Amino acid sequence: MGNSVELEKLAGVIEASKEETAEILKRMAEQYESRERGIKLIELDGAYQLCTKAEFYEELIKIAKMPKKYVLTDVQLETLSIIAYKQPVTKLEIENIRGVSSGHTVNKLIEYNLVCEVGRLDAPGRPMLFGTTEEFLRSFGVQSLEELPSLNNDRIEEFKRQAEEEVTNLGFAPETTEEETAETERTDYS
Repeated sequence: MGNSVELEKLAGVIEASKEETAEILKRMAEQYESRERGIKLIELDGAYQLCTKAEFYEELIKIAKMPKKYVLTDVQLETLSIIAYKQPVTKLEIENIRGVSSGHTVNKLIEYNLVCEVGRLDAPGRPMLFGTTEEFLRSFGVQSLEELPSLNNDRIEEFKRQAEEEVTNLGFAPETTEEETAETERTDYS
């Protein structure tokens, strides 16, 4: 909503006297009233303002209440995919998968009502667990998470291999899984 503007300021901007400016504003107000327009020019104690005509308030309220359509970025889609397939999941788990901070992205997905807090992990610090919402299901046209496309195991293994190569190329040793650690311990004692 804008503020009203004093007659003196308007006169200064259009380089006219206050009387000439008042006459111009009077003609503008009449034109807005005589034509079928959604706005009108009102005077408020020597200042002027454009505002919505009262008969259009209900239409404006309907427009304001209409659901907004959001366009998700690649980062948001990636994060949403992780949450959808791994839920319930913590921000730390998301960040470990993505390799970057994801707090802002998760917060945006919460704002869009695609993701919500579903509980707390029973661990030190009790981190929040996130999952998808009914709005997520509606937005993606599925009735349940079981209808999400299944991930091909060969493709998953290819992604894992690529991720391990990237980590190795950056000079970091890939983490071992619990199974690999257990296997190493068994062979060390054999």
